Amino acid sequence: MPLRTTPEWAFTDVPEYDYPVSRVAVGEPEMAFVDVDGDGDETFLCLHGEPTWGFLYRKMLPRLQDRGRVVVPDAVGFGRSDKYPDRGAY
Repeated sequence: MPLRTTPEWAFTDVPEYDYPVSRVAVGEPEMAFVDVDGDGDETFLCLHGEPTWGFLYRKMLPRLQDRGRVVVPDAVGFGRSDKYPDRGAY
């Protein structure tokens, strides 16, 4: 089943969320994530629910970054991650 990827230009005007995006294969789809180094020793994993995406943490990310690394994945089907065109595929 072909996957859909939202083009990057669709995210150019997203306010306050201009962090570099990485991708990792999770089976066939690719999951997008933000991974920023911080100033402390802690690591924060920020997971979102449905129907949001990593943008949810745009205000928290700078504050958490003061204390350490922050990883914000976009679950498959949300944000910059690949999406299945058929809901049943999830």
